[in-house]
Amino acid sequence: MNRIFLDVHALQTVPPSNLNRDDTGAPKSAIYGGVPRARVSSQAWKRATRTYFGDEHLLEPSELGVRTKKVAEVLADRITNLDPSLPRPQALNLAAVVIESATGSKIEVPKRKADAAKDGADDPAPESKYLMFLSSRQLDGLVKLALEGASDIKAYLKDRANKARAKEIADTRHSVDIALFGRMVADSADINVDAAVQVAHAISVHRAETESDYYTAVDDRNTAAEPGAGMIGTVDFNSATLYRYAALSVHQLAANLGEGLRDDEPRTDPVRRAVEAFVHGFVASLPTGKINTFGHHTLPDAVVVKLRTTRPISFVAAFEEPVSSDHGGGHVREAAARLAQYIPDIERAYGNEDSTASWVLRVGPNTEKLTGIGEEASNLTALVASVGQAVAEHLDKPA
Repeated sequence: MNRIFLDVHALQTVPPSNLNRDDTGAPKSAIYGGVPRARVSSQAWKRATRTYFGDEHLLEPSELGVRTKKVAEVLADRITNLDPSLPRPQALNLAAVVIESATGSKIEVPKRKADAAKDGADDPAPESKYLMFLSSRQLDGLVKLALEGASDIKAYLKDRANKARAKEIADTRHSVDIALFGRMVADSADINVDAAVQVAHAISVHRAETESDYYTAVDDRNTAAEPGAGMIGTVDFNSATLYRYAALSVHQLAANLGEGLRDDEPRTDPVRRAVEAFVHGFVASLPTGKINTFGHHTLPDAVVVKLRTTRPISFVAAFEEPVSSDHGGGHVREAAARLAQYIPDIERAYGNEDSTASWVLRVGPNTEKLTGIGEEASNLTALVASVGQAVAEHLDKPA
């Protein structure tokens, strides 16, 4: 298969906010170019992208997975939906035994919950020791297997063919989010899935300082004889123009998806659908840390997408020297100008013009210098469609 890489770059300004906190509650930060920068971790934006798929109906529920320690409960729910006659404890036991056989992971009641049950709490459900990521179709396959051996599931799975089938179910027909972001199964490395997407930590293009907001809350029932606040506190925040970057290995995505999500469609269709969902989701999603406090609902000022057959290339070095706002015009205009100058330089030195396609989606006069960097998209829908079409055409080319 042809090597195909998709680079997605975005400039996005966020107002006072705390999108992604560290262990002290302050916005995450990093030193880059010798100065402190605002930072949003890759995990935060991957999570935002993945939840955006379902929240905005970019993909069908059958194309997505669930990542949880409570995987036995998830599987037991599906078992009882198909066979309501099964008592809940039996369904949970079936689920636990099947998941253990399929993944090699121990499924048992956490000690703290078992101890709580001794004090009169309801009997807790067994859990995995770490987050388990399974697709909707994998769960459906495991349900069918569990019901086939429901009379004596442990004896059923002692049969080598049945045990091999359980493992095969867990290692095939991956959902789009598993194919994109990968999966690690600590107890059974042979069913790990290598991520097709790499997401960089977003950093501010300029020096950023953390500030602190001192707030008070009024007690509605206080009288004039009870002056003062009902509560006081502080919350840390910053504001920044962020450079965001993600690299998608399309050929790895195609390998992860296998023959496709549906039996009645060409091989390129699920890959194209996944690529389009990722580009849309990555561009439009937003981490929701402290969002009720700050209402930081913004979208990127500029997006640049590159489709290439060489290797991924980040443009973060354009901002190694921090952008200055000494001219009083903010950071977006200078950041866009930096990109407009750096992109042609790096492509001239290392790129392959014949095998690289480029698109630009931009907003407002501050990003005008990016005009001409690539095919200009009128809106996000048009950008997503153009990128998806180009990917499908590359996949159809002979290797």
